[in-house]
Amino acid sequence: MESHGKNPRQIVTAVIPARYESTRLRGKLLLPLGGKPLILHTLDRARAARNVDRVIVATDDDRIYSAVTDAGCEAAITSSEHRSGSDRIAEVAGALPLGSVVVNVQGDEPLISPSTIEKAVDAMLSDDSADIATTCEPISHATDVTDPNVVKVVADSRGYALYFSRSPIPFPRDAVMRCGGALELALRDEPGLLSRFRKHTGLYVYRREYLLEFRSALPTSLEETESLEQLRALQNGARIRVVEVEEPSIGVDTLDDYNRVRGLMEANV
Repeated sequence: MESHGKNPRQIVTAVIPARYESTRLRGKLLLPLGGKPLILHTLDRARAARNVDRVIVATDDDRIYSAVTDAGCEAAITSSEHRSGSDRIAEVAGALPLGSVVVNVQGDEPLISPSTIEKAVDAMLSDDSADIATTCEPISHATDVTDPNVVKVVADSRGYALYFSRSPIPFPRDAVMRCGGALELALRDEPGLLSRFRKHTGLYVYRREYLLEFRSALPTSLEETESLEQLRALQNGARIRVVEVEEPSIGVDTLDDYNRVRGLMEANV
């Protein structure tokens, strides 16, 4: 895959992929939070990022489209056949100006910090060699290290991704051996090990031209093995800049997540 260099115009558009159907919580993006649908909170957070010029909700559902446009915001109807959020975003990106920077903000993160978006966008705008910028955060709970639903990332000394995995990476071999071969025991007995792990979060920033190229690439062996789409880019030679952020977000995947987010929002009113 060809790498793309400096983006001459650098217009930044945040695109929020928004499906109505969800495996674990159907219609979650329209659930009420603070008197308005969840998706509008995510949209407001993206609009508050100082370096985002435009925000578009990309959806295949008329109900989500109406909720967004009735609030005076921008939405686009996209194909219902897309397999992933990046495919849906790429459809919208195809109509954006050449040289645009495209931000993928997950629709189910109504508490995402605007500063998290800003840091990822700044990393892309300041790095001519990066094809993608993404975010990570420290892991504070030992259970997250061994949880395959929590994706881990390791980066090189310059901040570029080396690998993403559902497995514990980097694996603390010596500490595990000291505990008889059990990672869980090593994490319990040596709490300082947690500082070596980073959780990958779902925010991505792409150069428009790279995103369109990525969309046309076939899935790779690593992607299929780990079920992680970003490994397709990495295996094809993309330079992925990883930015550490300190303000964690909460993705709403289940009813428990929704109730947790609602409680946090109500407590801050």
